[in-house]
Amino acid sequence: MVEYIITGNPQREERYDYPLEAIREIVLNMVVHRDYRDSSDSVIKIFDDRIEFFNPGDLYDDLTIKQLMSNCYQSKTRNKQIALMFKECGLIEKYGSGIERIKNLFKAHGLKEPKFEELQKGFKVTVYKEPTQEKINEGINEGINEGINVLYDFIKHNPAQRVSQIQKNLNTPAKTLERWVKQLRDQEKIEYRGSKKTGGYYVK
Repeated sequence: MVEYIITGNPQREERYDYPLEAIREIVLNMVVHRDYRDSSDSVIKIFDDRIEFFNPGDLYDDLTIKQLMSNCYQSKTRNKQIALMFKECGLIEKYGSGIERIKNLFKAHGLKEPKFEELQKGFKVTVYKEPTQEKINEGINEGINEGINVLYDFIKHNPAQRVSQIQKNLNTPAKTLERWVKQLRDQEKIEYRGSKKTGGYYVK
């Protein structure tokens, strides 16, 4: 799935559920590193919250998952001619850099790190749509800031209203609105003028 983000630039920004470059890298690795002596299929399963990639053939040359994740190993492949062809075509940038590149791409996309595991004499990669906590916090902060901006704009164009009156117009919970008002007052962007019963908020 893809969402379109309006940034103010002439062209809208497209953001896919997963980083496409990372998905491409995983599929390339499946072609390059699978064990072609095994008659089993390479399998990709797409779920609502994740994608699973399974490839016949365990890690080559006694390589372990721990070494793979540490990015501290000598890259070797059981299919040298395929790897060489892909490299000459420019599809592989550097031998042994695929896993680290996939991890970095998911991190940059704000998603949870993929899971790599050996399973049933094969290699499995699971990627998740779940965002990192940092990305969740970023989204929360963006939502708060957007709400505060809406409130500020409303007060600017509709001065002299109290919280109860503003709440009816913005359809926002009272406690949330009170927090936003406090933040704007702390930033000295708005002020209350008049009595408690007849006064209201104004932009400074």
